[in-house]
Amino acid sequence: MADVSEQSERVSLDEVLDSIGTRSLGPLILVAGLITLAPVIGDIPGVPTIMAILVLLIAGQLLFRREHLWLPQWLLKRSISRAKMQKMLGWSRKPARFVDRYTHPRMSRLVEGKGQYLVALVCIAIALAMPLMEFVPFSANFAGLALSSFGLAMISRDGALALLALVVVGLLIGFVAFQLL
Repeated sequence: MADVSEQSERVSLDEVLDSIGTRSLGPLILVAGLITLAPVIGDIPGVPTIMAILVLLIAGQLLFRREHLWLPQWLLKRSISRAKMQKMLGWSRKPARFVDRYTHPRMSRLVEGKGQYLVALVCIAIALAMPLMEFVPFSANFAGLALSSFGLAMISRDGALALLALVVVGLLIGFVAFQLL
C-alpha cells in the first residue's frame, strides 16, 4: 500500500482498491458488523436493515469472486493527496498491530478460494434475516458480532476466526428461536 502512494502526488481510489485486492471487501463487512454490534447504534430501528443492504451488496460481490469492490468509474477516479494517504496509513498502523497480535493466517481454506463462497452465503443469510431481527431485542447485535468476525477473518485470512463466526451464527439462530418460542 505504501508503494502505491509513493508513485505520484495523488492516489486514486482505484489504485487503493487494486493494491488491497480481495481484502477490500472484508473491511466493509467489518464496518457494517461493528455498526450493528454497537449496543446503542445497532438497536436504532432501521440501522440493522440499512447495514443488511450494505452486506448484501458486498457479500454478493464476494460470491461472484470480484477482485475488489465494484464502484462506478467516476468514484474510482477520485483521489487524495499522497500526504493524506500517508497520514491515514500512519493512523491505521497502531490498530492494525493490535489486531495482528490476535489474528494471523491459519485454516485459510475457510476464507480463501471456495471457502469464500461459504463466508459470502452465510453473510447473505445473516443480512436477509437482519430486518426481522429488529423485532427480537439484541439479536441484531449478535448478527453484528458474526459479521464483524467474518470481516476480520477475511482481512487477516484467519479461518479459525471464520469458524468462530460460524459458532456465533449458530448461537444467534438458537437465541432467535428461543425468543420467538
